[in-house]
Amino acid sequence: MYAPPAFREDRADMLFGAIRAHPLGTLVTSGAGGLLANLIPFTLVETGGAAILRAHLAKANDQIADLRAGAPTLVLFQGPHGYVSPSWYATKAEHGRVVPTWNYIAVQIAGEPRILDDADWLREQLEALTDAQEGARAEPWRVGDAPAAFVAGQMKGIVGLEIRVERIEGKWKVSQNQPAANRAGVVAGLCADGNDPLAEAVRERR
Repeated sequence: MYAPPAFREDRADMLFGAIRAHPLGTLVTSGAGGLLANLIPFTLVETGGAAILRAHLAKANDQIADLRAGAPTLVLFQGPHGYVSPSWYATKAEHGRVVPTWNYIAVQIAGEPRILDDADWLREQLEALTDAQEGARAEPWRVGDAPAAFVAGQMKGIVGLEIRVERIEGKWKVSQNQPAANRAGVVAGLCADGNDPLAEAVRERR
């Protein structure tokens, strides 16, 4: 990932927090099938000093053969992002030497994949993923709410995936390279239609 020092993020709590807040990752593989990519929701587990991504895929997914073969694998997670207008910068009125840009938060993970066909593992992953998304609801739905035979039938069509995190890179491009007046203008511009999570990231990186 191209990440100039001003935008680079290496802190594990920030990287893992972004993944958990935005768990839909782009799974990219390079193998016999060529370059393939699919959007997959992940859970992140920290155990024994290691970080592991877990997910499940449809058995018909073309990436599975490459994943079973241990193909080079990359997962891309994207947080809040948005266009930044040069009209929001205070320096526009001073000298006009401003251009548009795009602010964003991104995390990339590379690691060796492992396909799992274990029904108990799959059930645990399905429950963890569902609970993470349903937990804040007043009446959260649980996997066990569906008939057992129905769940078992659905599980026959999927396989599990684990990726042990071997390399992780983060980029928080949120106007750190701009003077304070310009950053304030970006926050105001992003919040013009209401509170914006990207604006909060700009505030945090002063």
